[in-house]
Amino acid sequence: MAPTVLPVWGRPHTGAKVQGVTATASGPAELLHRLRARSSAAAQSPITHIERVPARPGRRTGWPAWADATVREAFVRQGITAPWEHQAAAATLAWQGTHVVLATGTASGKSLAYQLPALTALAADPKATVLYLAPTKALAADQSRSVARLGLEGVRPATLDGDTPREEREWIRQHARFVLTNPDMLHHGLLPGHGRWGTFFRRLSYVVIDECHAYRGVFGSHVAHVLRRLRRTAARYGGSPTFVLASATSGEPAVSAARLVGAPVTAVTEDASPRGAVTFALWEPPLLPPAEPVPPTFFPPAGGAAPPASSASLNSPASVADAFDQVDATPVRRSALRETADLLTDSVVAGIRTLAFIRSRRVAEVVATLARRSLDEAVPGLGSRVAAYRGGYLREDRRAIERALLSGELLGLASTNALELGVDLAGLDAVLICGWPGTRASLWQQAGRAGRAGGEALAVLIARDDPLDTYLVHHPEALFDRPVEATVLDPANPYVLGPQLCCAASEAPLTEADLELFGGAPARATVQALVDQGALRKRPSGWYWTDRGRPDVDLRGTGGAPVSVVEAATGRLLGTVDQGSSHVMLHQGAVYLHQGVTYVVDDLDLDDAIALVHQEEPDWTTHARDVTDVSVVRVRSYVDAGPVGLFLGDVDVTSQVVSYQRRRLGSGEVIDTRPLDLPLRELRTVAVWFTVSPQALAVAGVEPADVPGALHAAEHAGIGLLPLMATCDRWDIGGLSTANHPDTEAPTVFVYDGHPGGAGFAERAYATATAWLRATREAIASCGCEAGCPSCVQSPKCGNGNNPLDKRGAVRVLDTVLTALPPD
Repeated sequence: MAPTVLPVWGRPHTGAKVQGVTATASGPAELLHRLRARSSAAAQSPITHIERVPARPGRRTGWPAWADATVREAFVRQGITAPWEHQAAAATLAWQGTHVVLATGTASGKSLAYQLPALTALAADPKATVLYLAPTKALAADQSRSVARLGLEGVRPATLDGDTPREEREWIRQHARFVLTNPDMLHHGLLPGHGRWGTFFRRLSYVVIDECHAYRGVFGSHVAHVLRRLRRTAARYGGSPTFVLASATSGEPAVSAARLVGAPVTAVTEDASPRGAVTFALWEPPLLPPAEPVPPTFFPPAGGAAPPASSASLNSPASVADAFDQVDATPVRRSALRETADLLTDSVVAGIRTLAFIRSRRVAEVVATLARRSLDEAVPGLGSRVAAYRGGYLREDRRAIERALLSGELLGLASTNALELGVDLAGLDAVLICGWPGTRASLWQQAGRAGRAGGEALAVLIARDDPLDTYLVHHPEALFDRPVEATVLDPANPYVLGPQLCCAASEAPLTEADLELFGGAPARATVQALVDQGALRKRPSGWYWTDRGRPDVDLRGTGGAPVSVVEAATGRLLGTVDQGSSHVMLHQGAVYLHQGVTYVVDDLDLDDAIALVHQEEPDWTTHARDVTDVSVVRVRSYVDAGPVGLFLGDVDVTSQVVSYQRRRLGSGEVIDTRPLDLPLRELRTVAVWFTVSPQALAVAGVEPADVPGALHAAEHAGIGLLPLMATCDRWDIGGLSTANHPDTEAPTVFVYDGHPGGAGFAERAYATATAWLRATREAIASCGCEAGCPSCVQSPKCGNGNNPLDKRGAVRVLDTVLTALPPD
């Protein structure tokens, strides 16, 4: 048999059985027992809690009478003899013309609920069309394969995204009846070119919005207006599509879906599908010996000799792993990514098909590399059964990885959340989740990827050295006894609404009726502001876009075009970094990692959005440092609690990356600090903040000299714990603390949304302030460290090098605040 070369992970694999590995090895329950036995004593066990979710039988019902016979027979040929009750209920509502959202668990068959009415409509009307929207390319491609497998004549499904060749796009526009795309392509391509797509929009019967819980924050707010523009454009051509939304289990799905599409939506939430038992373990990496730094590990090249033990190379994945987890010096706990790589290795050795979810692209590469090398040491060639999967790969490479995972050629995969959403990954036994994914909805969505044909599955959440992760693995009730979050988005955000109204006006003049569609009073006020700025012009027939070009609007709020990372010696494009991260990741002298290879940045040209790099293996890593200032623009709401004040309002945030530190690998020793000359960045956003009187702090035992460190530590921990209350990540929010802010004239802690105009997170923090700050206080007080660590008050994104920090003072500050504040 000729070997099949699988790109990206680089080793040929013949498909033959690997010596020493049994494909029918122990199941998930036995695997957990083996993983637990890695510790020599029960007291040392990294498992803090095991939650067992029992199996559940399914409830089927008959095919709806309205379903087309050929469509029904196509599903039967695929082995679907009858729908589950929730599938039939949602499909019938959609067939009746009701906008509907189906919010049920992973692998509950949501696809059939929208495919059945959509395909029946295409069978009943040979001119009808369907538009399917997914948040990721992988999901759209997977759904395209799913529809094509049904083999229905005349459906002609086609995927339209940035990977689609230009010659195919014209065929899709003219002939495809089931177009699968994403909001970005709808925003940049279909709606601005609606004149050429007029026939498609006129015949549009259904719009499917898959994994709609992914549309949150600024991105979700933009997509909400893209969908309003879609409704407006379809109506202009005579179309009136029914919206069918699919979501993971979420809080208030009908409310969130209605806010997304701008029309009433009926929710179907009772899941009637069968579910296999799930064993869910919470895993806290063990403490490192306090006096021992993490030694760098060298992996010699093939045929090469290892250097002396004192050598370190950033090309060593272990050294990269160390660098990622250092906050100030030696990590307090073994890093979550090292634990994940080891667990992935053990799973593959046991023959367990495992998917590891990693939070960032570069760390996914590191985890896959660590696992591959460990496996090859144990069984030569076994490392080829593990790969990484992330955005930025070429289309053909992504598809090859997906096929290899489905076929069983791959036993392990380290992936970003690109595979969290509904891609069909049947056959997986276990899921490893490296760090809290941000929401309970994502946690269960990722855990739900495991479960072979209803069999028992294992899910393991590996905690990072982070306040929220530490809190959750010691408070399992916060995960398992609470409902999943509601999706947070704010279509009235003026920083979203204004640009989107400009996009709508460039497609067709805005009318008074359109302003109702886009939000009523906020839309009217925004249009008037746009007229005053000269962006729109009022005419008797409506408001017109004044520029010849189209508005340049970024749906994902990344702050402009991504910065291209180019190897200076060859001109090869390595990848891209969003504008918002470029100052930190691509400043001159920064260390940049790509597919396990390290580079150093020679030059960052922000005007041309390009960073030139050269390959190098330094024995240091880099950490950018910035300065931030916050000024209060307007107070929206406040609580006067005597010596404590709680506020919600608009703020201006200015920040600048001013220098970076070079730190020795392994020890974290600071080599030097080098200045940078990067431009100031300004942000108008929404913040929540609290003030405490100096007298109250003195009564609590916080001396004046200790106030800055106490507030700083409380700020860090508060940012770390806010994702427990709001559907955000700590990287979505920022903060500032000061012993005497000029606008408040008091010791103050600010936490703000990191997006222009806000994303709804600060509002959620204000509404749940007591619960949020109580969890923050408990996370700090219960941490076993002496003076503060990454598990409680240190932050991986601190621009001041986590200095000063006062752990005990933070507890006293929060006790003072909580004593004064009323309940939420």
